Amino acid sequence: MRDFFINTFEVLVGVIVVLMCIGVVVGAGIVTFAGNSMGPDMPGGPLMGAAILLGGAIYVIFIAGFMYLGLGIYQNTKRTAEAIERLSAR
Repeated sequence: MRDFFINTFEVLVGVIVVLMCIGVVVGAGIVTFAGNSMGPDMPGGPLMGAAILLGGAIYVIFIAGFMYLGLGIYQNTKRTAEAIERLSAR
């Protein structure tokens, strides 16, 4: 049952990362093409869109890296425990 939840979490992390990437691209597009129409004091334009795209990409990489790092630590710990059990069985 534990493996089911871990595997489901791995799929969920992948979906979250994809949704974050889509959100960054859509947000940058909105600011690029419709930023000034949202209000007189709202910054917009290609430069602001590029800044949001760059900042959002860095954020997605940072957060996704930590999520995948946690999953990797779990997988390595699981493999190490299995290897120790095989060695102790000899």
